[in-house]
Amino acid sequence: MAVSSDPPRFKHKVTVVGSGNWGTTVAKLVAENTRENSDIFEEDVQMWVYEENVVIPLDSPKYDPAVGDEPQKLTSIINTYHENVKYLPNIPLPPNVIANPSLLDAVKGSSILIFNLPHEFIGNVCRQIKGHILPSARGISCIKGVTVTEDKVELICEYISETLGIYCGALSGANIANEIANELWCETTIAYNTPPCDRRGENGAANGDAGGEVHRDARGQPSKVKLMPVPHDYPPVDHTVLHKLFNRPYFTVSMVSDVVGVSLAGALKNIVALACGFIEGHGWNMTAKTAVMRRGMLETIQFCQEFFPETIQEMTFWESAGWSDMIVSCTSARNWRYSKMAAERGVSLHEIERTELNGQKLQGISTTKEVMSFLKARGVQDKYPLFTAVEGIVDGTFKMENIPVLFRQQ
Repeated sequence: MAVSSDPPRFKHKVTVVGSGNWGTTVAKLVAENTRENSDIFEEDVQMWVYEENVVIPLDSPKYDPAVGDEPQKLTSIINTYHENVKYLPNIPLPPNVIANPSLLDAVKGSSILIFNLPHEFIGNVCRQIKGHILPSARGISCIKGVTVTEDKVELICEYISETLGIYCGALSGANIANEIANELWCETTIAYNTPPCDRRGENGAANGDAGGEVHRDARGQPSKVKLMPVPHDYPPVDHTVLHKLFNRPYFTVSMVSDVVGVSLAGALKNIVALACGFIEGHGWNMTAKTAVMRRGMLETIQFCQEFFPETIQEMTFWESAGWSDMIVSCTSARNWRYSKMAAERGVSLHEIERTELNGQKLQGISTTKEVMSFLKARGVQDKYPLFTAVEGIVDGTFKMENIPVLFRQQ
């Protein structure tokens, strides 16, 4: 039953939770779009910044001799100079990006929350803002990866949904933050399965109970989250509105509904990227690397179909979040780079992690360990020979020169 066909009275307020390299880049492009679509969105975009003191380098155009080497608050620098001099230097930000050091103040009253911070921090952030956001808010997670234990595979966007009691989609693709910030063209994929309670009729009216249709989780089961609908006096949050929020001339957005495929492709490609680095570092050529990519994509699709058969859509893997991200990750990204270095130097990947990453961790190592633990707990690891081989190479129990044997066993 339609609730109202009156035009919306309120605009969506947008907050970006996170202000690193990728978070600031997303805040930039979103703020450009809120200005251009001011009938749908409030122009100001809040960006939560973990406050820290920063010294502006002498060679920075923002260097002020009157301040010199005195540390300044990062939020003050961003709001004064419209540049994140620490995490995205030399990129002008729209003046409607508002850096806010208070997480609770940044999310207050926001109807669209964009999560963009390292995945290890998302739990603490969600616990802090729980009960302090609009109950009808909607989210987009730009955090690649999933949480895998022996018991389950949990999508980060579903963790956000279940913790906060809101619906959250996912953005993923062959995206390099610095290139996008410099407005070098690329594409991305946003997965958002509009909840039935949010769907509007042809005249824009809210659908009320949506004919009794229930919101379903990643496995196609009725969701444990009891959603509050987006009020009818706001514009809808659907593919059309999200496309207007994220799409730029230099950032082409493709909208899909397969949240599982987009999320898992973004995680499992890290295992394949390690394999490609080992292949290249060992001295094999591009044709060998493409064979590994092909096998890796087969195992990725197989994993999704085996454990999420109700919701996975195979066409998702032809999106930017699928093959495109796989290719970029296996030819230029960090997991590929450091596994290649390990093979070239004849040392373990753990040794490279210890000596080259300044205390940071390679996501490919943790993803491999978690996924293989999950597969072994179900006794199906033999169905995933490439994933198994990568675990063996990382642990020192499988020789990388034996990778071609895997293909003769298919």
